[in-house]
Amino acid sequence: MTARDKSRPATKTPRARTPRPWKYVLRLYVTGMTPRSRFAIENIKGICEEYLEGRYDLEIIDIYKRPYLAKDEQIIAAPTLIRKVPKPLRKFIGDLSDRERVLLGLDLKISGK
Repeated sequence: MTARDKSRPATKTPRARTPRPWKYVLRLYVTGMTPRSRFAIENIKGICEEYLEGRYDLEIIDIYKRPYLAKDEQIIAAPTLIRKVPKPLRKFIGDLSDRERVLLGLDLKISGK
C-alpha cells in the first residue's frame, strides 16, 4: 500500500449522469365551470397524461375566484394555458382543442411528424 501524495488534492470519480426529462409547470386559467372551461381542462389533462405522465404540475385557476392571479399574468381571455417551465414561457388561448398546435407549442411534437 502506498501513501497518497498530499501535495495533490484527491480527485472525485465523475458520476455518469442520466438526462432527466423536463418537468412541465402549467397553469390553466378558466372562468368558472362553463362548457368551454371544462373542455379546456379535459383537453390539457388528456395531453398531460398521454405525453407527460409523471412529469408535470398542472394548476387550474378560476379567475372568478382569484382575479388577482389573472391580473398578475396579464390574462386577457380565458381559457388560457401558460407553460411556465421549461422556458421560454408560452401562452395558449382557447379550449385547447387544436391538439397538434398545443403539442407543437409545448415542444412535445416535432413539426411535420
